[in-house]
Order: sequence, then C-alpha cells, then structure tokens
Amino acid sequence: MTFSHPLARAAKIWQGTAMDGSKRDVLVVITTLELDPDSKKYKKDKVERLAAAAHEWISTHSIPLDSFVLISRPKDWGER
Repeated sequence: MTFSHPLARAAKIWQGTAMDGSKRDVLVVITTLELDPDSKKYKKDKVERLAAAAHEWISTHSIPLDSFVLISRPKDWGER
C-alpha cells in the first residue's frame, strides 16, 4: 500500500543512511506546494494538512518507517 493524498503528487519509501551508518526507511512525499515559510505562496494550513496525513499514514500502517519528508517537485528546484 502506498501513501496517497490530494496534495501529494507522488510518494515512495526510500532507504537512506543515517550519520551513524545505520539504514533508515523514510517516506518521501513530493508535492507542488510551496514549502518555504518565507515565501508569499506558502500555505501553512495545506502544508500542515499534508504533513499530518503522512504522519498518520506512517502510524497506521505496519511498514516500519522512521520518518517522512516533504519535497518540492525536482522540476521546480531551478526556479529560485
């Protein structure tokens, strides 16, 4: 089962390496929302709603995940 939400464009579980060398599974959620609180386009309520949904999804599924991260679409990275 994968994470799905109207504000998320995609989501995937990625395995990362922590600073101590241990492997950690993280839910990566890609969104078109502005994630910079200093931006005029930032919508705090929508970002919080998406983050809460990701947190709830992690806590209600039997997949052992350590955390989640919200990121902008890679094609939007160069617009700054």
